[in-house]
Amino acid sequence: MATLADPVPGGRPGDVERAGALAAELAGRGVHGVVLAYVDTAGIGRVKTIPVAKLPSAAAWGVGMSPVFDTFLADDSVVTTDVLGSPDGDLRLYPDLDELTVLAGQPGWAWAPVDRITQDGEGHPGCARTFLRRVVTDAARRHGITFKAAIEIEWVVGRDTPAGAFEPAVTGPAYGAMRQVELSECTADLLAACAAQGVDVDQVHPEYAAGQFEISVGALDPVAAADRSVLVRQTVRAVAQRHGLRVSFSPAVVADGVGNGGHLHLSAWRDGANLHCGGTGRHGMTAEAESFTAGVLAHLPALTAVTAPSPASCLRLRPSRWAGVFTAWGLETREAALRVVTGTRGVRDRAANLEVKPVDLAANPYLALGCVIAAGLDGITAAAPLPEEITGDPARLDPAEAASRGVRRLPAGLAEAVAAFRADGVLRDALGPVLADAVIAVREGEIAAVEGLDDAQVAAAYRWRY
Repeated sequence: MATLADPVPGGRPGDVERAGALAAELAGRGVHGVVLAYVDTAGIGRVKTIPVAKLPSAAAWGVGMSPVFDTFLADDSVVTTDVLGSPDGDLRLYPDLDELTVLAGQPGWAWAPVDRITQDGEGHPGCARTFLRRVVTDAARRHGITFKAAIEIEWVVGRDTPAGAFEPAVTGPAYGAMRQVELSECTADLLAACAAQGVDVDQVHPEYAAGQFEISVGALDPVAAADRSVLVRQTVRAVAQRHGLRVSFSPAVVADGVGNGGHLHLSAWRDGANLHCGGTGRHGMTAEAESFTAGVLAHLPALTAVTAPSPASCLRLRPSRWAGVFTAWGLETREAALRVVTGTRGVRDRAANLEVKPVDLAANPYLALGCVIAAGLDGITAAAPLPEEITGDPARLDPAEAASRGVRRLPAGLAEAVAAFRADGVLRDALGPVLADAVIAVREGEIAAVEGLDDAQVAAAYRWRY
């Protein structure tokens, strides 16, 4: 479980001593350096690294990094807000020792996610991990609710080409045995690396698009689930590289076709009971689970500015491709934005959950989970009624029927998503003004960066950034 307490200058009680013992243990295992990892507003994983002997110092006093990265774009250019984007200032990165992991795919290295605090010892208002932790702790305090979460990870495997084009490294059909055989050694090494790192894998298999695979992992508390998403992607990339392969988690590796998703699975719990089963509502949901689902549904247009935040995301969010591009929910309905998953009879008390489909891996996982939870809690607070469910593909509904049922298309472009986000006070209040303004500035920067590009050029621009 991730640490749910803010770091403090000098270290929390026992942290420095623990870091010293961990450093000695890591050195004895042949580890030389520690990757300190976080994800910026654009969804890019950023790091600093330290020698393993410096781990106690990092636990006590952090490691310096500029706040300018909060307004980096995916292409590493910088935009600004009223408080972010300048060359001034410094932050301290504090590793979460509970999540420290020896990287089986990168011999000689360990990894830890970080929280960022100011030089004065206050939580940095632009830190996405701190934001998610505070959403989670506030839900427990105000509602008595905890959460379990998992993030699906899809990627494509390619070969290096001189012009950076995408050439699939496998040729077998979607979900095909041939494709599994073609990448057998690499995926076996990936499973071994995940096991060594304590990541419980539910499944790994070929997916629909050319060269595409998916890995599903076990659910954890939301902060740890977001950490795990970052760790698993680092592992996928490292293992593939050792096999001479290149991977992309971009929402749209090519302009026309099914892209890479990062669906969120989330369940709400109180006193050890799963609120998504055993109730008197539809498909066994409790009244609170229905209202939570209604809250997420109501905020979906604004949420896409966080969950599908790249110009490449818009190439993925197209109807009839199982991306969930309509404000609708349904039981096991893969075209609905929200898919109610009951699980198999006999394990429903553990397995029932809500799947949020218009999410991809350009999203910062901490922002995505935090905003989805904030939207759902808004529904619980308002006792929001859940509308009628849909079956089949909502794209096939008559426009008048769709309108009467509240089924509408999610934003088809990033500018439309940003406009919805600007108008959503619940999400902006949850994020706070610094982080909300960073989201808007970065999205508007990405819009400007692709102005005049056609779909193929947009896909190429982001192909190897995620």
